[in-house]
Amino acid sequence: MAVPIKTNRDFPLDRIRNMGIIAHIDAGKTTTTERILFYTGRTYKIGDIDEGTTTTDWMEQEKERGITIVSAAITTFWTVKPETGLFSGHEIRINLIDTPGHVDFTAEVERSLRVLDGAVIVLDSASGVQSQTETVWRQANKYKVPLVAFANKMDVVGADFFATIQSARDRLGANAVAYNLPIGKENDFTGVIDLLTQKAFIWEGDETGAKFHETEIPIDMVDLVKTHREKLVEEISGTDDSLMEKYVGGEEISIVDLKTALRRAVIENKIVPVLCGSSLRNKGVQSMLDAVVEYLPSPQDVGEVEGVNPKTEDKEIRKTDPSEPFSALAFKIQVDPHVGKLTYLRIYSGKLTSGSYAYNSTKNIRERVGRLMLMHANDREEIDEALAGEIVAAVGLKDTITGNTLCDEANPIILESINFPEPVISLAIEPKTKSDQEKLGLALSRLSEEDPTFRVKTDHETGQTIIAGMGELQLEVLVDRMKREFKVEANVGEPQVAYRETINLAASGEGKYIRQTGGRGQYGHCLIKIEPLPRGSGREFVSEVVGGRIPREFIAPIGKGVEEKEDTGILAGYPVTDIRVIVYDGSFHDVDSSEMSFKIAGSLGLSDAASRAQVVLLEPVMKVEVTTPEDFLGDIIADLSSKRAQILSTEMRGNARVVVALVPLAEMAGYATIIRSMSQGRATYYMEADHYEEVPKNIAEKIVASSGFTGRVEH
Repeated sequence: MAVPIKTNRDFPLDRIRNMGIIAHIDAGKTTTTERILFYTGRTYKIGDIDEGTTTTDWMEQEKERGITIVSAAITTFWTVKPETGLFSGHEIRINLIDTPGHVDFTAEVERSLRVLDGAVIVLDSASGVQSQTETVWRQANKYKVPLVAFANKMDVVGADFFATIQSARDRLGANAVAYNLPIGKENDFTGVIDLLTQKAFIWEGDETGAKFHETEIPIDMVDLVKTHREKLVEEISGTDDSLMEKYVGGEEISIVDLKTALRRAVIENKIVPVLCGSSLRNKGVQSMLDAVVEYLPSPQDVGEVEGVNPKTEDKEIRKTDPSEPFSALAFKIQVDPHVGKLTYLRIYSGKLTSGSYAYNSTKNIRERVGRLMLMHANDREEIDEALAGEIVAAVGLKDTITGNTLCDEANPIILESINFPEPVISLAIEPKTKSDQEKLGLALSRLSEEDPTFRVKTDHETGQTIIAGMGELQLEVLVDRMKREFKVEANVGEPQVAYRETINLAASGEGKYIRQTGGRGQYGHCLIKIEPLPRGSGREFVSEVVGGRIPREFIAPIGKGVEEKEDTGILAGYPVTDIRVIVYDGSFHDVDSSEMSFKIAGSLGLSDAASRAQVVLLEPVMKVEVTTPEDFLGDIIADLSSKRAQILSTEMRGNARVVVALVPLAEMAGYATIIRSMSQGRATYYMEADHYEEVPKNIAEKIVASSGFTGRVEH
């Protein structure tokens, strides 16, 4: 049962924290979130993943699988107790987002980090920095999100706090510094020592961990505390000139000065303080909460956001201030069975009132905001208005999607959007009955609105509906949601690799569409150049037509024809990427030319140019990390090598060996079963999309032959 949210609408900006929990799968994000909610008084009972009683994992699929699938937003409050703490005695409002760890749901992490001011990165003390840790770290760095690290699982066998810090320094390039030290480890882990205040905190006897007592530093740890406190003070002083003078001069620096300087350093991404604990054993979470309040930024610290005025194309600034013109970014869509479509908004400036109108500057439309909600996972509380710095959900926005900007119509601005990776796997889906046909269309439309990495298209060759995503698990969950939430029964095909096509050479071509019938004819004619772009660049369409050789109103239809041909493929029916198409000349007819004739000419021009441009297939290559006991290492490396793998490294991590390799996705079908049988169930693997690479010629020929594609270009 949740505790009602206090609706103090005048919370000062410096007492708000918009923060997320990010980590590798199974590092303990949801468990940590549950402890935060319990200790902040947000819930009466600690939820348990195994029992399916956690607050943030509320979907049926999350409870069944014991994983987080969608990010959940929650509002809670925390008061820092220590007398020497920054913000001591002040109640701080924390808007918390728990994100998934599984790479298939990477979009949830991406969009959360885009709107958060800070985050806690949870590390597994026994495994150190893992693959997905690196991925979420890069995502946080992209949006310059300040971080506090929490070395979790100090109670498990093989836990090593200092090795975890070193792996963060080595693998992430982070300036990770111990902020507190563990008292004991594995079964003997009982508490932590705060290095700045030099106080020890012991948890014992209380299974909820709500009670702990302050004590003296254990005698055998005095020297260790002194050494690491010296390191911490030196790192903090190095970020502040006045403190550096005192440090070099041997003066004592006050704790408040050190904390103030550390707060600045964290916000500027110069230091990542590392705290330790065990969320499952209810130890160390309160200290981490204090650090969140003391060191992660408030909306006021973020200060301002930059955008572009859609009318003038000039850059503009919006300050985090309720008196500024309104601006907000839609970062998540969720279909709620009770209230309909929920649009999650991060408000950067001004204020938004329920029942008012907002201008969607990305789409140039007005939207009515029916109601505003504060979210507590899947529970909601209605509010009248939302101010700068808040994260809320709006009901009633019909056309706003993830990445759109809402703003004041008189002061338009478009904020930086959110970029998502391209899908790497697809499958065919078809309704079982006629009545499922309509429901399937609605379900796919709703689900693709919610998840920007989930794509839906129709294969014109076969008439099949194809759904694509980041991995088999994501597609499996989405199909399951269709059955449960939308009551759609569907037949699902085998997962297919999402190949791409591209060109290796620049070439020119001509598109000419001339039809003369009894009445008005059709005339479209264009000359096209195509050029390869670097991998991962996407597609470009450029017009270099001068002197009115093709009227301006026909340039866009040529682009549309080119785009449609790129979507349907040239060689084997897969989308074309990493290509620049330039229309540079052509001709038209005063009477017979039309948009349709130039659209067809654009498509023909691209096909003609591609026939001279050495079209090749690209395949997704995955970064695979296998963790295995030493006994099975040779077999696993041999098996990976047979799958066209490029072995990047093998290293010891605790008692296990970790193999990191790049492997084509096409070779990884059924790998979960293979690795279980090879290792007696003792090895595990993790896989994420890395890049696209050209398919070897002999394999490409088989793929092209099996595709049965009729639009093939002959070389």
